Amino acid sequence: MTTVLAVWLGLQTIEQRAVEQRRQEILAAARQSALNFTSLDYRHYDRDSQNVLKGATGDFRKQFAAQTAQLTKLVAGNKSVSEGQVFEAGIVRSDARSARVLVVADSKVTNTAVPDGEARTYRLQLDLVHQGGRWLTSDVEFVG
Repeated sequence: MTTVLAVWLGLQTIEQRAVEQRRQEILAAARQSALNFTSLDYRHYDRDSQNVLKGATGDFRKQFAAQTAQLTKLVAGNKSVSEGQVFEAGIVRSDARSARVLVVADSKVTNTAVPDGEARTYRLQLDLVHQGGRWLTSDVEFVG
């Protein structure tokens, strides 16, 4: 009986570690995605937009990619710089293949209209999917 209990406890510990590791991977991916999404600089927008796309998939990737040319002109014309910072991230739901995460982020935005900058606060809902061994953002919504 003791052996059975020891094996059961060992399996529970392994499962808990796997769940915690998945949780940490989801939060790290969501934080990075939100940071990439809120940190864009007209001086190297191609690189910044590629960072967003590297962590994206599905409809979000398609929509962002489709808008990249227009956004490149817009941020260059306005000399826009957005420096993002993620404050909090929490998992709403998750399983082995998908997750929904709420993220609180701020950014300082400067451009030709606001050369001294202004603070912007974002409440983002990110949907992520596990593909190719990575958590990728499949949808971003502004909430609250």
